[in-house]
Parts: sequence; structure tokens; C-alpha cells
Amino acid sequence: MGRHQRAETYGLVSFLICAVVGAVSMNAYMQYAPAIWQLTQRRFMVASGIVAACGVISFVIGYASKSRSLNLDHGWLAPIRRIIEIVALSVVYAATIFLSSFALMGAANDMMGNAIFSGYISSVCAGFAGVVGYMTFVQAELMNAKTLASLLPFFVISGVVTAGMTTDDPYWYHNNFSQLGDRTTFAARMFNSTLMLAGTCIIIVSYFAISELVTTERLQRLWHDRTNKDPNRGYEIPHFMLRTGILSALLTVSGLAFIGIGVFRYTPHNLMHNVCAKGLPFVMLVLFVCLPWLAPRLSKAVMVASDLAALVCAGFWANMMMGHNTLTNVEALAGLMFLGWFIVFSRQIAAIEADRVAAQLLHAQMIEGGLSEEQAVAEDEPRIESRLASDK
Repeated sequence: MGRHQRAETYGLVSFLICAVVGAVSMNAYMQYAPAIWQLTQRRFMVASGIVAACGVISFVIGYASKSRSLNLDHGWLAPIRRIIEIVALSVVYAATIFLSSFALMGAANDMMGNAIFSGYISSVCAGFAGVVGYMTFVQAELMNAKTLASLLPFFVISGVVTAGMTTDDPYWYHNNFSQLGDRTTFAARMFNSTLMLAGTCIIIVSYFAISELVTTERLQRLWHDRTNKDPNRGYEIPHFMLRTGILSALLTVSGLAFIGIGVFRYTPHNLMHNVCAKGLPFVMLVLFVCLPWLAPRLSKAVMVASDLAALVCAGFWANMMMGHNTLTNVEALAGLMFLGWFIVFSRQIAAIEADRVAAQLLHAQMIEGGLSEEQAVAEDEPRIESRLASDK
């Protein structure tokens, strides 16, 4: 079996195991838990925790099994870095699965009624655990920045929606999002935790993205002699390390701003909260406007879309200052714009990675056969595409 077929097969095995574990665990909880823990929200919390635990364990097994650096062949640094990656990714997956499961169970309970839904909660837990076990194992086998970034909107939207549904402040929307997290209730903690883990996810994806940009640039410089006689000399990016360092710093600061908004609630820490909340739009503006200089390998369409996103956010802000809109709407739009831009950015990085793999295959074929680039493409394009699909 090839890599993808093997991942799908093991994913089905993970589905069966996680479904059985979810059903057995939830049935045991329903039978032996004390009455105080049989309340609706606590049942949902336990069920979501079981689903999240199944998903994280499946992800860790899948991610660790494909890693070739969890040994001491290259020293201590490589396995330590891989372990840190696994822990960070596990936290993001656990939070995403927990919040999404909790929100879906709450919506199903509202539709069916508590009396009816309580009889199905074990089956629902088993189904969710099985699906999550399958998805996380397959994604762990084929993990890249695009896969991780695709989780971000589901994670943030499920966390914010769940917090908004369970808050005891019905007027939070009339002020701003900070009011939703400016309490010590379950809803406020969920909202703040969502922001903190979203920032962590942004930093992790940024690490993958910057690593790919550096790898691609190193290959370009390795393949060309960078002399005036080299016709491809102009393809090299000048001041690449400076640009990449600034891009990495801006992405990291944007992630830290999300974390800071969740860590520093407005009431006890209004100064730090405002620094993070009001500083994030400026970081977004610099990223959007300076993207052509920071990451010139991205397509021009992404750069135009970034400029349009900045203009739309500025227009909504001006509309709010004129009294025709609310701050909550502007914050929601800016947050969705940034998340959408970040997903597009990550998919562009994944496309660059795919092109790099194709270029490496083509370069190797040219060296082996002594062919020109045009001849190698004409003769081996089908095989290159096949190998590229299996190596992604």
C-alpha cells in the first residue's frame, strides 16, 4: 500500500477503536457519576472531553509514527523540537475538538429536547469519537500548514458561538467582544481560552510557513551559481533573511496579540488588554500592505486580496466612527478577514511546497538523464505528477 492508502486504512482502524472507547466511557460515566455531574452542561463537557481525548491520542500516534526524527541519530535537538511540535499541535486539536463537539451537542440538545437527547448521548459520543479518531489520524499522516490552518476557523467560530450561547450577559453584543470575556463565568473562560489557543495555532502555522519559505529559497540558491552569467540570478530574493525575519516577527506578534487578549481581561488589566486588542489591527495592516515585499514568492492575487481586505476593514471602521455601525461588527469583520487571509496565506505556502517537491523531482531527473529542463518536463511530466501526489 502507498502512503495515502495506508493512512486511510489506519484511519478506519482508529475510527473503530475510538468509537468503542467513546461508547464504553460515556456509558460508564452515565451509570456511576454522582447526581451533581449529571447536569446537562457537565454531561456535554465530559462527552466532549472523551471525544477530544480520543482525537488527540489518535493524532499523536499518527504524527509520531510518520516522524523520522524521534531518535538520537542527529542529536537531542531534533527529537526535542519534534516533541514540542507534537505537544503544541495536540493542544490545538484538543481545544478544537472539545469546542466543536460541545457546540454541536448543545445545538442537537436544543433541537431534540433534553429528555430525548440524553438517551442518545452515549451513541453521539461514540459517533463523534470515531469520526474524530479517523480524521485526526489521517490528517496527522498528511500534516502540513494548509491542514492545520483549515482548522482555525472551525475552532474560533465554535468557541465564540458556544461562549455567546452560554453567557449570562444578553447585552454583550451591543458593546464589543471584550465584554464576552470580561467575566469569570464558563462562557467567558471558553471565549478567552479560544483566543489564547487561536494565537497558539497561528504561531505554529507560521513556523511551518517560514520553514517552507526558507527551504525553497535555499534550494533556489543551491541550484544557481548567483553570478552575472547565471540567467536565473534575478529569481533570487535580495535581503531574504531580513524580509523573512520581519514576516516571522509580524506573524508571531499577531499570534501573541490573540493570546494577550484572552489572558488579560479588560476589567483587571485594561491597559494590557487594549495594547493587544488595538495593536492587532496595526499588525494586520502592516502584514497586508507590506506583503509584496515580505513574501514576493506569493501570487499577485493574494497581494491584491490583502490590500482589498485592508480597505474593507478601514471602510467599516470609518462607518463605525460615523455612528452607522457597532464596534462588535467591526471586530468580527476584522477577525474573520484575518483568519481568511491566514488560511489563504497557508494554502499558498502549501502550493509553494508542492511546486518545490515537483522541482526537486524534475531536477533529480535532469541530473540522472542529462536532459534539458524542457526535455525532462516533456518526457516525465506524468510520472512527476504521480510522485508529487504521493509525496505531499
